[in-house]
Amino acid sequence: MTTYDDLPPCLLGFPGPLRDALVAAVLSGAKTATTGLLPEYEAEGAPLPAPGDRSVLVDSLERPVALVEVTGVRVVALAEVDLAHALDEGEGYATVAEWRSSHEGFWHSAPIRETIGDPGFTVDDDTRVVLERFRVLELLPST
Repeated sequence: MTTYDDLPPCLLGFPGPLRDALVAAVLSGAKTATTGLLPEYEAEGAPLPAPGDRSVLVDSLERPVALVEVTGVRVVALAEVDLAHALDEGEGYATVAEWRSSHEGFWHSAPIRETIGDPGFTVDDDTRVVLERFRVLELLPST
């Protein structure tokens, strides 16, 4: 049996309904992209994803559900996010404005502001974001 203990987890959103919805979208094939804040990567001292990176997608209970691989990464200003990326996030957005409004609500949340170390953190058109594309390589058996 193959184990993936040496791979980092792929954590989408926070545990709970949001993560459950995002994981379901990945497993259905609807979600093939995600977006992170560059300031969050910097605050955590985390390396940016790179094509070929593999990780284990986990659900809200942190159970492994799929092996995923990064297929592309771009760092752009928030104002440069295009409709194709918003659609590929697989969350039902019809416009970039809908996508941005939803993401701003998440990025302005207390947990994100705490991670960044700025209780008043807000995004604007110039905020750098990490646009990540990925694919599912393997669905993992339930434990």
